[in-house]
Amino acid sequence: MRFLDLLHISLADQALYGLTGGSLVLRFPVSTALNGPGERSGSGCTPRGQHRVRAKIGEGLPQGAVLRGRRWTGEVWSPALHEQFPGRDWILTRILWLSGCEPGVNRLGEVDTFRRYIYIHGTPDSEPMGVPLSHGCVRLRNADLLELYPRVPVGCPVRIDEAPCPDWAAARLD
Repeated sequence: MRFLDLLHISLADQALYGLTGGSLVLRFPVSTALNGPGERSGSGCTPRGQHRVRAKIGEGLPQGAVLRGRRWTGEVWSPALHEQFPGRDWILTRILWLSGCEPGVNRLGEVDTFRRYIYIHGTPDSEPMGVPLSHGCVRLRNADLLELYPRVPVGCPVRIDEAPCPDWAAARLD
């Protein structure tokens, strides 16, 4: 299995695209921020621009592992647990923690993606994909995240933008 060279997240498509050697190899539906795009701390928006995966968290945890403060609580998500904690922003299975690369855009000061704790993470399967509902992070199905996680090296570039993806996004997966 080859590492991915680039993750591209299209806010318009509500999709994550994984590329290796310029070829599309992964395509997953996502859920980005209900508040839309934006970089400001406290905005609840998904930050745009060029990022990198700064840290990977959750290696070896079970699917549905509940993470709080980037640590496993010892819980595994279930409908009963969901009922017990209504309104919790569930961060499940794995975390790819993003860091902005563009000072003044998504890095440093009031627009720092890393200090905003913006992740690519799992979410309950009961949550819809393809619909912006997150608090700023990029949510994926747990099974999709488990497929993605081992293919993403720390430092992997991540592009987040509002435009629909280019023609390659509709291409056949290699």
